[in-house]
Amino acid sequence: MSHKHSSSRHSHGLQALLAGLGAALAIGFIAGITDSTHVPLLLGSFGSSAVLVFGFPESGFSKPLRVVGAHVLCAAIGLVFLHFCGPHWWAQALSVGLCISTMLCLHLVHPPAGSNALLVFAMQPDWTFLLWPTLLGSLDLMTLAWIWQRLFPKPHHHA
Repeated sequence: MSHKHSSSRHSHGLQALLAGLGAALAIGFIAGITDSTHVPLLLGSFGSSAVLVFGFPESGFSKPLRVVGAHVLCAAIGLVFLHFCGPHWWAQALSVGLCISTMLCLHLVHPPAGSNALLVFAMQPDWTFLLWPTLLGSLDLMTLAWIWQRLFPKPHHHA
């Protein structure tokens, strides 16, 4: 085995551990704020967002505007369908379809946010859901990811 191959595998393993640790700390911090303040700031979709923003920070799907914007957009679409159409299967289906089409049209694609419309139907929240957990929670996640990436930048590999 060459030294270069072993070194690359070690670097990849370290980056994987750092991504997991950063995501765990960020989700833990947001969950801790939720527990101590009783202001909900955590969504299930933030788990998959954490995979992207900590594991693949260079991805277009991990850009802050896409993460925050798509989470708010898809939650808003879900709320509109829930409150104006009711909790029907077809309203859920149409809301997810519209989330996908709108994210693509606006170039605001963040795949985990597509599940927010379904979360809205499952939770049946009021309109404050847009502010918390959606907006404030996604802003917290992106802020913590930004700090983590400054503390532990991914090395650039040159071929």
